[in-house]
Amino acid sequence: MAFSLRYLYSLPFLALVWLTVPHNHDLSVSDRIQKMPDDLPGKALFKTHCVSCHALEQDGIGPKLGGITRLLSESELIAFMKNPLKAIESGNVRAVSLSKRYKMIMPGFDFLKDDELKAIVAYIADETQKQNSQPLAVSNNTGTANTRLTEPVAQSDLTIELEEFVTIPPSSDKMPRTRIASLRPHPSGNGIQFVSDQRGLIYRMVGKEVSTFLDVRPLIENFINEPGLGTGLGSFAFHPDFLTNGLIYTTHTESFKGKRADYSYSDSVNVALQWVVSEWHMDDVASQVFRGKRRELLRVNMPSSAHGMQDIGFNPEAIKGGQEYGKLYIGIGDGGSTIGKHPELCHKLTSLLGTLIRIDPLGRNSKSGQYGIPADNPFVAANDTAVYREIYAYGFRNPHRLAWYAGRLFCTDVGESNFEEVNVIRKGGDYGWNVREGNYGISSKDLKNVYPVPDTKSDRFISPFLQYDHMDGNAISGGYVYDGPMVALKHKYVFGDIARGRVFFATIDKNLTDHSVHELTIMQNGKVTNLAELSGSKRVDLRIAYNRFTREMYILTKGDGKIRRIGQAWLSTGKKHR
Repeated sequence: MAFSLRYLYSLPFLALVWLTVPHNHDLSVSDRIQKMPDDLPGKALFKTHCVSCHALEQDGIGPKLGGITRLLSESELIAFMKNPLKAIESGNVRAVSLSKRYKMIMPGFDFLKDDELKAIVAYIADETQKQNSQPLAVSNNTGTANTRLTEPVAQSDLTIELEEFVTIPPSSDKMPRTRIASLRPHPSGNGIQFVSDQRGLIYRMVGKEVSTFLDVRPLIENFINEPGLGTGLGSFAFHPDFLTNGLIYTTHTESFKGKRADYSYSDSVNVALQWVVSEWHMDDVASQVFRGKRRELLRVNMPSSAHGMQDIGFNPEAIKGGQEYGKLYIGIGDGGSTIGKHPELCHKLTSLLGTLIRIDPLGRNSKSGQYGIPADNPFVAANDTAVYREIYAYGFRNPHRLAWYAGRLFCTDVGESNFEEVNVIRKGGDYGWNVREGNYGISSKDLKNVYPVPDTKSDRFISPFLQYDHMDGNAISGGYVYDGPMVALKHKYVFGDIARGRVFFATIDKNLTDHSVHELTIMQNGKVTNLAELSGSKRVDLRIAYNRFTREMYILTKGDGKIRRIGQAWLSTGKKHR
Protein backbone atom coordinates (compact mmCIF):
# COMPACT_ATOMS: atom_id res chain seq x y z
CA MET A 1 0.00 0.00 0.00
CA ALA A 2 1.10 3.55 -0.62
CA PHE A 3 0.76 4.56 3.04
CA SER A 4 0.56 2.75 6.32
CA LEU A 5 -2.61 3.32 8.34
CA ARG A 6 -0.65 5.19 10.95
CA TYR A 7 0.78 7.44 8.26
CA LEU A 8 -2.65 8.21 6.86
CA TYR A 9 -3.93 9.62 10.11
CA SER A 10 -0.82 11.46 11.11
CA LEU A 11 -0.29 13.18 7.77
CA PRO A 12 -3.22 15.50 7.57
CA PHE A 13 -2.15 19.01 8.62
CA LEU A 14 -1.87 20.54 11.93
CA ALA A 15 -4.96 21.60 13.15
CA LEU A 16 -3.29 24.53 14.67
CA VAL A 17 -2.38 26.14 11.39
CA TRP A 18 -2.72 24.05 8.37
CA LEU A 19 -1.24 26.76 6.28
CA THR A 20 -0.73 25.89 2.71
CA VAL A 21 -1.23 24.49 -0.67
CA PRO A 22 -1.14 20.82 -1.27
CA HIS A 23 -4.56 19.55 -0.46
CA ASN A 24 -6.98 17.72 -2.62
CA HIS A 25 -9.25 20.60 -3.54
CA ASP A 26 -9.20 24.29 -4.17
CA LEU A 27 -11.16 26.43 -1.70
CA SER A 28 -13.11 29.66 -1.77
CA VAL A 29 -11.53 32.71 -0.19
CA SER A 30 -13.27 35.56 1.57
CA ASP A 31 -14.14 38.48 -0.68
CA ARG A 32 -11.97 40.83 1.33
CA ILE A 33 -8.87 38.69 0.93
CA GLN A 34 -9.38 38.36 -2.80
CA LYS A 35 -9.76 42.10 -3.28
CA MET A 36 -6.79 43.27 -1.20
CA PRO A 37 -3.74 44.42 -3.16
CA ASP A 38 -0.61 42.31 -3.05
CA ASP A 39 1.47 45.07 -1.51
CA LEU A 40 2.91 43.01 1.32
CA PRO A 41 5.21 39.99 0.87
CA GLY A 42 3.23 37.98 3.42
CA LYS A 43 -0.07 38.81 1.71
CA ALA A 44 1.23 37.73 -1.69
CA LEU A 45 2.67 34.52 -0.25
CA PHE A 46 -0.58 33.82 1.57
CA LYS A 47 -2.59 34.19 -1.65
CA THR A 48 -0.14 31.99 -3.55
CA HIS A 49 0.24 29.19 -1.03
CA CYS A 50 -2.67 29.29 1.39
CA VAL A 51 -5.97 30.43 -0.05
CA SER A 52 -6.68 27.16 -1.84
CA CYS A 53 -7.57 25.67 1.49
CA HIS A 54 -7.90 28.47 4.02
CA ALA A 55 -9.65 31.74 4.69
CA LEU A 56 -8.94 33.92 7.69
CA GLU A 57 -12.47 34.09 9.06
CA GLN A 58 -14.47 31.19 7.65
CA ASP A 59 -14.32 27.43 7.68
CA GLY A 60 -13.30 25.69 4.51
CA ILE A 61 -11.22 22.79 3.27
CA GLY A 62 -9.02 23.63 6.22
CA PRO A 63 -9.70 25.55 9.43
CA LYS A 64 -9.81 29.32 9.49
CA LEU A 65 -6.44 30.87 10.27
CA GLY A 66 -7.46 34.17 11.82
CA GLY A 67 -6.52 34.13 15.51
CA ILE A 68 -3.97 31.31 15.32
CA THR A 69 -1.14 33.70 16.17
CA ARG A 70 -2.84 34.30 19.53
CA LEU A 71 -2.17 30.64 20.35
CA LEU A 72 1.25 29.93 18.91
CA SER A 73 4.47 31.86 18.64
CA GLU A 74 6.20 32.60 15.35
CA SER A 75 8.81 29.90 16.00
CA GLU A 76 6.15 27.31 16.81
CA LEU A 77 4.20 28.10 13.65
CA ILE A 78 7.29 27.98 11.47
CA ALA A 79 8.36 24.67 12.99
CA PHE A 80 4.95 23.27 12.15
CA MET A 81 5.00 24.52 8.57
CA LYS A 82 8.35 22.86 8.03
CA ASN A 83 7.30 19.54 9.53
CA PRO A 84 3.54 19.07 10.11
CA LEU A 85 3.99 15.33 10.59
CA LYS A 86 6.18 15.81 13.64
CA ALA A 87 3.71 18.25 15.15
CA ILE A 88 0.67 16.04 14.81
CA GLU A 89 2.49 12.90 15.94
CA SER A 90 3.24 14.65 19.20
CA GLY A 91 -0.38 13.90 20.16
CA ASN A 92 -1.57 17.48 20.56
CA VAL A 93 -5.28 17.18 21.37
CA ARG A 94 -6.29 20.14 19.22
CA ALA A 95 -4.27 18.88 16.25
CA VAL A 96 -5.63 15.35 16.46
CA SER A 97 -9.22 16.55 16.82
CA LEU A 98 -9.07 18.82 13.80
CA SER A 99 -7.17 16.28 11.71
CA LYS A 100 -10.10 13.91 12.19
CA ARG A 101 -12.56 16.62 11.17
CA TYR A 102 -10.82 17.87 8.03
CA LYS A 103 -8.98 14.71 6.94
CA MET A 104 -6.54 16.46 4.65
CA ILE A 105 -2.88 15.95 3.85
CA MET A 106 -0.33 18.71 4.35
CA PRO A 107 3.32 18.04 3.54
CA GLY A 108 6.08 20.13 5.01
CA PHE A 109 6.88 23.46 3.42
CA ASP A 110 10.57 23.42 4.11
CA PHE A 111 11.18 24.55 0.53
CA LEU A 112 10.03 28.04 1.59
CA LYS A 113 12.71 30.25 3.10
CA ASP A 114 12.51 31.25 6.75
CA ASP A 115 11.91 34.87 5.75
CA GLU A 116 8.95 33.77 3.58
CA LEU A 117 7.46 31.71 6.40
CA LYS A 118 7.92 34.63 8.80
CA ALA A 119 6.19 36.93 6.31
CA ILE A 120 3.15 34.62 6.14
CA VAL A 121 2.93 34.44 9.92
CA ALA A 122 3.31 38.23 10.18
CA TYR A 123 0.48 38.72 7.69
CA ILE A 124 -1.83 36.43 9.65
CA ALA A 125 -0.90 38.20 12.88
CA ASP A 126 -1.59 41.59 11.32
CA GLU A 127 -4.99 40.48 10.01
CA THR A 128 -5.77 38.88 13.37
CA GLN A 129 -5.18 42.20 15.09
CA LYS A 130 -7.11 44.25 12.52
CA GLN A 131 -10.14 41.97 12.68
CA ASN A 132 -9.82 41.11 16.36
CA SER A 133 -9.92 37.46 15.27
CA GLN A 134 -10.22 34.71 17.82
CA PRO A 135 -8.80 31.20 17.35
CA LEU A 136 -11.03 28.51 15.96
CA ALA A 137 -12.90 26.72 18.72
CA VAL A 138 -12.21 23.00 18.70
CA SER A 139 -14.62 20.26 19.71
CA ASN A 140 -13.83 16.61 20.23
CA ASN A 141 -17.21 15.81 18.67
CA THR A 142 -16.22 15.18 15.05
CA GLY A 143 -19.55 13.73 13.89
CA THR A 144 -19.07 11.41 10.91
CA ALA A 145 -15.54 12.63 10.33
CA ASN A 146 -13.92 9.51 11.82
CA THR A 147 -16.57 6.98 10.77
CA ARG A 148 -16.28 4.46 7.96
CA LEU A 149 -19.19 5.32 5.63
CA THR A 150 -18.75 2.82 2.83
CA GLU A 151 -16.89 -0.39 2.10
CA PRO A 152 -13.12 0.03 2.43
CA VAL A 153 -10.92 -0.17 -0.64
CA ALA A 154 -9.73 -3.76 -0.82
CA GLN A 155 -6.15 -4.74 -1.56
CA SER A 156 -6.19 -6.91 -4.69
CA ASP A 157 -3.83 -9.49 -6.13
CA LEU A 158 -3.27 -7.30 -9.21
CA THR A 159 0.23 -5.86 -9.69
CA ILE A 160 1.51 -3.39 -12.27
CA GLU A 161 5.12 -2.68 -13.20
CA LEU A 162 5.90 0.95 -14.05
CA GLU A 163 8.52 2.06 -16.55
CA GLU A 164 10.13 5.50 -16.71
CA PHE A 165 8.84 7.13 -19.88
CA VAL A 166 9.35 10.91 -19.97
CA THR A 167 10.38 13.67 -17.58
CA ILE A 168 8.71 16.98 -18.43
CA PRO A 169 10.90 20.11 -18.06
CA PRO A 170 10.31 22.17 -14.89
CA SER A 171 7.96 25.11 -15.43
CA SER A 172 8.93 26.73 -12.12
CA ASP A 173 11.76 26.75 -9.62
CA LYS A 174 9.13 26.30 -6.90
CA MET A 175 7.30 23.17 -5.88
CA PRO A 176 5.68 21.51 -7.64
CA ARG A 177 8.26 21.75 -10.42
CA THR A 178 5.59 21.02 -13.00
CA ARG A 179 1.80 21.06 -13.00
CA ILE A 180 1.27 18.42 -15.67
CA ALA A 181 -2.40 17.54 -15.86
CA SER A 182 -3.65 16.07 -19.17
CA LEU A 183 -2.11 13.80 -21.80
CA ARG A 184 -3.65 13.34 -25.24
CA PRO A 185 -2.55 11.30 -28.27
CA HIS A 186 -2.21 12.95 -31.65
CA PRO A 187 -5.55 12.50 -33.47
CA SER A 188 -3.82 10.60 -36.30
CA GLY A 189 -2.70 7.86 -33.93
CA ASN A 190 0.88 8.28 -35.21
CA GLY A 191 2.43 7.83 -31.74
CA ILE A 192 2.97 11.53 -31.03
CA GLN A 193 1.48 12.64 -27.71
CA PHE A 194 0.82 15.96 -26.00
CA VAL A 195 0.82 16.84 -22.31
CA SER A 196 -0.35 20.06 -20.68
CA ASP A 197 1.14 21.96 -17.76
CA GLN A 198 -1.31 24.17 -15.87
CA ARG A 199 1.21 26.98 -15.91
CA GLY A 200 0.23 27.53 -19.54
CA LEU A 201 2.19 25.07 -21.65
CA ILE A 202 1.35 22.18 -23.96
CA TYR A 203 4.29 19.95 -24.80
CA ARG A 204 4.71 17.72 -27.84
CA MET A 205 6.26 14.31 -27.21
CA VAL A 206 7.81 12.22 -29.96
CA GLY A 207 8.97 9.10 -28.19
CA LYS A 208 10.91 10.55 -25.28
CA GLU A 209 11.75 13.83 -27.02
CA VAL A 210 9.84 16.75 -25.48
CA SER A 211 9.36 20.18 -27.05
CA THR A 212 6.99 23.11 -26.51
CA PHE A 213 4.00 22.95 -28.82
CA LEU A 214 1.94 25.87 -27.43
CA ASP A 215 2.69 28.44 -24.76
CA VAL A 216 -0.55 30.33 -24.06
CA ARG A 217 0.92 32.82 -21.57
CA PRO A 218 1.97 35.52 -24.05
CA LEU A 219 -1.18 34.96 -26.12
CA ILE A 220 -3.85 35.43 -23.45
CA GLU A 221 -4.33 38.71 -21.70
CA ASN A 222 -4.76 38.35 -17.92
CA PHE A 223 -3.86 34.64 -17.90
CA ILE A 224 -3.22 33.36 -14.37
CA ASN A 225 -2.31 29.97 -12.91
CA GLU A 226 -2.72 30.84 -9.22
CA PRO A 227 -4.02 31.07 -6.56
CA GLY A 228 -5.23 27.56 -6.04
CA LEU A 229 -4.37 24.10 -7.28
CA GLY A 230 -6.89 23.97 -10.12
CA THR A 231 -6.21 27.27 -11.88
CA GLY A 232 -4.24 27.87 -15.07
CA LEU A 233 -4.50 25.83 -18.25
CA GLY A 234 -7.21 23.39 -17.24
CA SER A 235 -7.49 20.92 -20.11
CA PHE A 236 -7.29 20.60 -23.89
CA ALA A 237 -8.88 18.50 -26.60
CA PHE A 238 -8.43 18.00 -30.33
CA HIS A 239 -11.52 18.27 -32.50
CA PRO A 240 -12.28 14.85 -34.08
CA ASP A 241 -11.74 16.49 -37.50
CA PHE A 242 -8.47 18.13 -36.41
CA LEU A 243 -6.55 16.66 -39.32
CA THR A 244 -8.72 18.66 -41.73
CA ASN A 245 -9.91 21.65 -39.67
CA GLY A 246 -6.90 22.18 -37.35
CA LEU A 247 -9.06 22.95 -34.29
CA ILE A 248 -7.95 22.53 -30.67
CA TYR A 249 -9.94 23.51 -27.56
CA THR A 250 -8.61 24.63 -24.19
CA THR A 251 -9.84 25.95 -20.86
CA HIS A 252 -7.93 28.49 -18.78
CA THR A 253 -8.28 31.03 -15.97
CA GLU A 254 -8.01 34.81 -16.18
CA SER A 255 -7.94 37.43 -13.48
CA PHE A 256 -11.21 39.33 -13.36
CA LYS A 257 -10.92 42.65 -15.19
CA GLY A 258 -14.61 43.26 -15.78
CA LYS A 259 -14.94 41.31 -19.03
CA ARG A 260 -18.52 40.32 -19.74
CA ALA A 261 -19.24 36.67 -18.92
CA ASP A 262 -21.69 34.25 -20.49
CA TYR A 263 -22.51 33.13 -16.96
CA SER A 264 -22.55 35.69 -14.14
CA TYR A 265 -24.42 36.29 -10.89
CA SER A 266 -25.36 39.11 -8.54
CA ASP A 267 -22.63 41.69 -8.04
CA SER A 268 -23.10 41.26 -4.30
CA VAL A 269 -20.99 38.09 -4.66
CA ASN A 270 -17.31 38.46 -5.42
CA VAL A 271 -15.88 37.38 -8.79
CA ALA A 272 -12.54 35.80 -7.95
CA LEU A 273 -11.58 34.89 -11.53
CA GLN A 274 -13.02 33.77 -14.85
CA TRP A 275 -12.78 30.44 -16.65
CA VAL A 276 -12.63 30.66 -20.43
CA VAL A 277 -13.11 28.07 -23.19
CA SER A 278 -11.08 28.83 -26.32
CA GLU A 279 -10.84 27.47 -29.83
CA TRP A 280 -7.40 27.51 -31.47
CA HIS A 281 -7.17 27.23 -35.24
CA MET A 282 -3.86 25.81 -36.40
CA ASP A 283 -2.62 27.12 -39.73
CA ASP A 284 -0.67 23.96 -40.58
CA VAL A 285 -1.62 20.74 -38.77
CA ALA A 286 1.74 19.21 -39.76
CA SER A 287 3.69 21.89 -37.89
CA GLN A 288 5.59 20.89 -34.76
CA VAL A 289 4.71 24.22 -33.15
CA PHE A 290 1.29 25.86 -32.95
CA ARG A 291 0.80 28.85 -35.20
CA GLY A 292 -2.66 30.23 -35.71
CA LYS A 293 -5.47 32.17 -34.08
CA ARG A 294 -7.57 31.91 -30.94
CA ARG A 295 -11.33 32.44 -30.65
CA GLU A 296 -13.21 32.70 -27.36
CA LEU A 297 -16.28 30.49 -27.00
CA LEU A 298 -17.42 30.74 -23.38
CA ARG A 299 -16.56 32.80 -20.28
CA VAL A 300 -17.78 31.93 -16.78
CA ASN A 301 -17.51 34.00 -13.59
CA MET A 302 -16.32 32.12 -10.51
CA PRO A 303 -16.77 33.13 -6.86
CA SER A 304 -13.41 31.58 -5.88
CA SER A 305 -10.34 29.90 -7.31
CA ALA A 306 -11.87 26.52 -6.50
CA HIS A 307 -13.56 23.88 -8.65
CA GLY A 308 -13.35 25.32 -12.12
CA MET A 309 -13.26 23.67 -15.55
CA GLN A 310 -11.21 20.56 -14.88
CA ASP A 311 -11.72 18.53 -18.06
CA ILE A 312 -13.06 18.78 -21.59
CA GLY A 313 -13.39 16.16 -24.28
CA PHE A 314 -15.08 14.72 -27.35
CA ASN A 315 -16.58 11.24 -27.33
CA PRO A 316 -13.94 9.16 -29.15
CA GLU A 317 -16.52 6.44 -29.85
CA ALA A 318 -18.86 8.78 -31.76
CA ILE A 319 -19.45 7.95 -35.41
CA LYS A 320 -19.08 10.70 -37.97
CA GLY A 321 -22.47 11.90 -39.12
CA GLY A 322 -24.14 10.92 -35.84
CA GLN A 323 -25.62 13.32 -33.28
CA GLU A 324 -22.78 12.71 -30.84
CA TYR A 325 -19.96 13.43 -33.26
CA GLY A 326 -18.09 16.68 -32.68
CA LYS A 327 -19.92 17.58 -29.47
CA LEU A 328 -17.63 19.04 -26.79
CA TYR A 329 -18.26 18.07 -23.16
CA ILE A 330 -17.05 20.51 -20.49
CA GLY A 331 -17.02 19.76 -16.77
CA ILE A 332 -17.65 22.85 -14.64
CA GLY A 333 -17.27 22.75 -10.86
CA ASP A 334 -19.35 24.69 -8.36
CA GLY A 335 -16.68 27.38 -8.16
CA GLY A 336 -16.39 26.90 -4.41
CA SER A 337 -19.83 28.48 -4.12
CA THR A 338 -21.15 26.03 -1.54
CA ILE A 339 -18.22 26.14 0.82
CA GLY A 340 -18.04 29.90 0.22
CA LYS A 341 -21.51 30.34 1.77
CA HIS A 342 -23.33 30.82 -1.53
CA PRO A 343 -24.97 27.42 -2.08
CA GLU A 344 -27.74 29.11 -4.08
CA LEU A 345 -25.34 29.57 -6.99
CA CYS A 346 -25.26 25.92 -7.98
CA HIS A 347 -27.42 22.80 -8.30
CA LYS A 348 -29.96 24.38 -10.58
CA LEU A 349 -30.54 24.60 -14.32
CA THR A 350 -30.28 28.38 -14.30
CA SER A 351 -26.60 28.19 -13.34
CA LEU A 352 -23.60 26.71 -15.11
CA LEU A 353 -21.83 26.04 -11.80
CA GLY A 354 -21.66 22.36 -10.90
CA THR A 355 -22.66 21.08 -14.33
CA LEU A 356 -21.50 18.99 -17.25
CA ILE A 357 -22.29 20.89 -20.41
CA ARG A 358 -22.36 19.72 -24.04
CA ILE A 359 -21.93 22.11 -26.93
CA ASP A 360 -21.30 22.11 -30.66
CA PRO A 361 -18.22 24.32 -31.04
CA LEU A 362 -18.88 24.70 -34.76
CA GLY A 363 -22.47 25.83 -34.25
CA ARG A 364 -23.71 29.35 -33.59
CA ASN A 365 -27.18 29.08 -32.01
CA SER A 366 -26.13 29.83 -28.42
CA LYS A 367 -27.06 33.16 -26.82
CA SER A 368 -23.59 34.52 -27.54
CA GLY A 369 -23.50 33.12 -31.06
CA GLN A 370 -20.04 31.68 -30.43
CA TYR A 371 -21.04 28.01 -30.31
CA GLY A 372 -24.05 25.77 -30.85
CA ILE A 373 -26.57 24.08 -28.56
CA PRO A 374 -27.13 20.50 -29.77
CA ALA A 375 -30.76 19.82 -30.58
CA ASP A 376 -30.72 16.58 -28.56
CA ASN A 377 -29.49 18.18 -25.32
CA PRO A 378 -31.91 17.31 -22.49
CA PHE A 379 -33.11 20.80 -21.57
CA VAL A 380 -33.42 22.36 -25.03
CA ALA A 381 -37.22 22.46 -24.76
CA ALA A 382 -37.32 23.98 -21.26
CA ASN A 383 -40.04 26.63 -20.86
CA ASP A 384 -37.94 28.78 -18.56
CA THR A 385 -35.79 31.08 -20.71
CA ALA A 386 -33.25 31.31 -17.87
CA VAL A 387 -32.36 27.61 -18.16
CA TYR A 388 -28.95 26.96 -19.71
CA ARG A 389 -29.64 24.62 -22.59
CA GLU A 390 -25.97 23.73 -22.69
CA ILE A 391 -26.43 21.58 -19.56
CA TYR A 392 -26.24 17.83 -20.11
CA ALA A 393 -26.15 16.75 -16.43
CA TYR A 394 -25.78 18.63 -13.15
CA GLY A 395 -25.35 18.34 -9.38
CA PHE A 396 -21.52 18.10 -9.32
CA ARG A 397 -19.02 19.60 -6.92
CA ASN A 398 -15.91 19.26 -9.06
CA PRO A 399 -16.26 16.98 -12.13
CA HIS A 400 -12.60 16.15 -12.48
CA ARG A 401 -12.13 13.76 -15.42
CA LEU A 402 -14.23 12.35 -18.28
CA ALA A 403 -13.79 8.97 -19.94
CA TRP A 404 -15.87 7.07 -22.51
CA TYR A 405 -16.06 3.30 -22.78
CA ALA A 406 -18.55 0.96 -24.44
CA GLY A 407 -21.14 3.66 -24.94
CA ARG A 408 -20.92 5.06 -21.40
CA LEU A 409 -19.46 8.28 -20.05
CA PHE A 410 -17.67 8.02 -16.71
CA CYS A 411 -17.17 11.22 -14.72
CA THR A 412 -15.33 11.47 -11.42
CA ASP A 413 -16.44 14.04 -8.84
CA VAL A 414 -14.03 15.31 -6.18
CA GLY A 415 -15.84 15.30 -2.87
CA GLU A 416 -15.94 17.58 0.14
CA SER A 417 -15.04 15.79 3.36
CA ASN A 418 -16.51 12.32 3.14
CA PHE A 419 -16.80 10.75 -0.33
CA GLU A 420 -15.05 10.51 -3.69
CA GLU A 421 -17.25 9.43 -6.58
CA VAL A 422 -17.22 7.84 -10.03
CA ASN A 423 -20.49 8.56 -11.80
CA VAL A 424 -21.96 7.08 -14.95
CA ILE A 425 -23.56 10.00 -16.75
CA ARG A 426 -27.20 9.93 -17.76
CA LYS A 427 -28.62 12.55 -20.07
CA GLY A 428 -30.36 15.17 -17.88
CA GLY A 429 -29.25 13.44 -14.66
CA ASP A 430 -29.06 15.15 -11.26
CA TYR A 431 -26.08 13.90 -9.22
CA GLY A 432 -27.08 15.64 -6.03
CA TRP A 433 -24.39 18.11 -4.95
CA ASN A 434 -24.95 20.21 -2.79
CA VAL A 435 -27.63 18.24 -0.94
CA ARG A 436 -26.01 14.84 -1.51
CA GLU A 437 -22.49 13.55 -1.11
CA GLY A 438 -22.11 9.90 -2.04
CA ASN A 439 -25.33 8.16 -1.03
CA TYR A 440 -25.78 10.44 1.96
CA GLY A 441 -27.47 13.75 2.61
CA ILE A 442 -25.45 16.87 3.35
CA SER A 443 -26.28 20.39 4.49
CA SER A 444 -24.54 23.49 3.24
CA LYS A 445 -24.48 24.61 6.87
CA ASP A 446 -22.21 21.70 7.83
CA LEU A 447 -20.18 20.32 4.95
CA LYS A 448 -17.97 18.15 7.14
CA ASN A 449 -20.70 15.70 8.14
CA VAL A 450 -23.28 13.68 6.22
CA TYR A 451 -26.45 11.91 7.30
CA PRO A 452 -28.41 8.87 6.07
CA VAL A 453 -31.34 9.46 3.72
CA PRO A 454 -34.20 7.07 2.90
CA ASP A 455 -33.36 4.59 0.16
CA THR A 456 -36.34 5.01 -2.16
CA LYS A 457 -36.80 4.25 -5.82
CA SER A 458 -38.36 7.65 -6.27
CA ASP A 459 -35.16 9.47 -5.27
CA ARG A 460 -34.41 11.83 -8.15
CA PHE A 461 -30.68 11.85 -7.45
CA ILE A 462 -28.42 9.43 -9.29
CA SER A 463 -26.18 7.43 -6.96
CA PRO A 464 -22.46 7.00 -7.67
CA PHE A 465 -21.36 3.93 -9.59
CA LEU A 466 -18.23 3.77 -7.43
CA GLN A 467 -17.27 5.57 -4.25
CA TYR A 468 -14.71 5.52 -1.47
CA ASP A 469 -14.62 7.51 1.72
CA HIS A 470 -11.95 9.74 3.19
CA MET A 471 -10.43 6.98 5.23
CA ASP A 472 -9.04 5.71 1.91
CA GLY A 473 -8.26 8.96 0.11
CA ASN A 474 -8.92 12.67 -0.18
CA ALA A 475 -9.43 13.57 -3.84
CA ILE A 476 -10.26 11.30 -6.73
CA SER A 477 -8.19 11.37 -9.90
CA GLY A 478 -10.29 10.13 -12.76
CA GLY A 479 -9.00 7.44 -15.05
CA TYR A 480 -9.79 5.24 -18.03
CA VAL A 481 -10.84 1.72 -18.87
CA TYR A 482 -7.86 -0.29 -20.07
CA ASP A 483 -8.61 -2.28 -23.21
CA GLY A 484 -5.14 -3.34 -24.28
CA PRO A 485 -3.18 -6.60 -24.45
CA MET A 486 -2.35 -6.97 -20.72
CA VAL A 487 -4.95 -9.56 -19.77
CA ALA A 488 -4.86 -8.91 -16.01
CA LEU A 489 -5.67 -5.25 -16.57
CA LYS A 490 -8.23 -5.65 -19.34
CA HIS A 491 -11.69 -4.13 -18.73
CA LYS A 492 -10.44 -2.45 -15.57
CA TYR A 493 -11.34 1.19 -14.92
CA VAL A 494 -8.04 2.45 -13.46
CA PHE A 495 -8.16 5.59 -11.33
CA GLY A 496 -6.66 6.81 -8.07
CA ASP A 497 -6.35 9.39 -5.35
CA ILE A 498 -4.68 12.69 -6.25
CA ALA A 499 -3.24 13.45 -2.84
CA ARG A 500 -2.21 10.06 -1.49
CA GLY A 501 -1.27 8.57 -4.84
CA ARG A 502 -2.98 5.24 -4.29
CA VAL A 503 -3.99 3.56 -7.56
CA PHE A 504 -7.40 1.89 -7.65
CA PHE A 505 -9.45 -0.06 -10.15
CA ALA A 506 -12.93 -1.44 -10.70
CA THR A 507 -13.96 -4.20 -13.07
CA ILE A 508 -16.26 -3.02 -15.86
CA ASP A 509 -18.74 -5.55 -17.17
CA LYS A 510 -21.62 -5.14 -19.61
CA ASN A 511 -24.23 -4.35 -16.95
CA LEU A 512 -21.97 -2.53 -14.46
CA THR A 513 -22.80 -5.01 -11.73
CA ASP A 514 -19.55 -4.72 -9.76
CA HIS A 515 -19.39 -1.61 -7.56
CA SER A 516 -16.33 -2.61 -5.54
CA VAL A 517 -13.12 -0.58 -5.51
CA HIS A 518 -9.75 -2.34 -5.28
CA GLU A 519 -6.17 -1.15 -4.86
CA LEU A 520 -3.40 -2.57 -7.00
CA THR A 521 0.26 -3.06 -6.11
CA ILE A 522 2.91 -0.93 -7.81
CA MET A 523 6.37 -2.15 -8.75
CA GLN A 524 9.24 -0.45 -10.51
CA ASN A 525 12.63 -1.97 -11.33
CA GLY A 526 11.44 -5.22 -9.80
CA LYS A 527 10.70 -3.74 -6.36
CA VAL A 528 7.38 -3.06 -4.63
CA THR A 529 6.99 0.68 -4.16
CA ASN A 530 4.40 3.46 -4.13
CA LEU A 531 3.96 6.79 -5.88
CA ALA A 532 4.79 8.86 -2.81
CA GLU A 533 8.16 7.15 -2.70
CA LEU A 534 8.72 7.36 -6.45
CA SER A 535 7.73 11.02 -6.75
CA GLY A 536 9.49 12.10 -3.55
CA SER A 537 6.38 13.96 -2.40
CA LYS A 538 3.88 13.25 0.35
CA ARG A 539 1.27 14.91 -1.84
CA VAL A 540 1.59 12.89 -5.02
CA ASP A 541 -0.63 14.91 -7.40
CA LEU A 542 -1.56 11.83 -9.38
CA ARG A 543 -3.10 11.82 -12.85
CA ILE A 544 -3.96 8.85 -15.09
CA ALA A 545 -3.72 8.92 -18.90
CA TYR A 546 -4.53 6.48 -21.70
CA ASN A 547 -3.62 6.39 -25.37
CA ARG A 548 -6.55 4.69 -27.09
CA PHE A 549 -4.51 4.19 -30.28
CA THR A 550 -1.52 2.40 -28.74
CA ARG A 551 -3.63 1.13 -25.82
CA GLU A 552 -0.96 2.18 -23.35
CA MET A 553 -1.72 3.59 -19.91
CA TYR A 554 0.36 6.20 -18.09
CA ILE A 555 0.67 7.61 -14.60
CA LEU A 556 1.61 11.29 -14.19
CA THR A 557 3.00 12.92 -11.04
CA LYS A 558 3.32 16.70 -10.91
CA GLY A 559 6.06 17.17 -8.32
CA ASP A 560 8.77 15.35 -10.23
CA GLY A 561 7.26 15.93 -13.69
CA LYS A 562 7.40 12.20 -14.42
CA ILE A 563 5.26 10.28 -16.86
CA ARG A 564 5.50 6.57 -16.16
CA ARG A 565 4.08 3.86 -18.39
CA ILE A 566 2.42 0.67 -17.17
CA GLY A 567 4.71 -1.90 -18.78
CA GLN A 568 3.38 -5.12 -17.28
CA ALA A 569 0.42 -6.33 -15.26
CA TRP A 570 -0.28 -9.64 -13.60
CA LEU A 571 -2.27 -11.38 -10.89
CA SER A 572 -0.33 -12.95 -8.06
CA THR A 573 -1.24 -16.37 -9.43
CA GLY A 574 -0.89 -15.48 -13.09
CA LYS A 575 1.67 -14.61 -15.76
CA LYS A 576 3.10 -11.18 -16.49
CA HIS A 577 1.70 -9.51 -19.60
CA ARG A 578 3.21 -6.65 -21.53
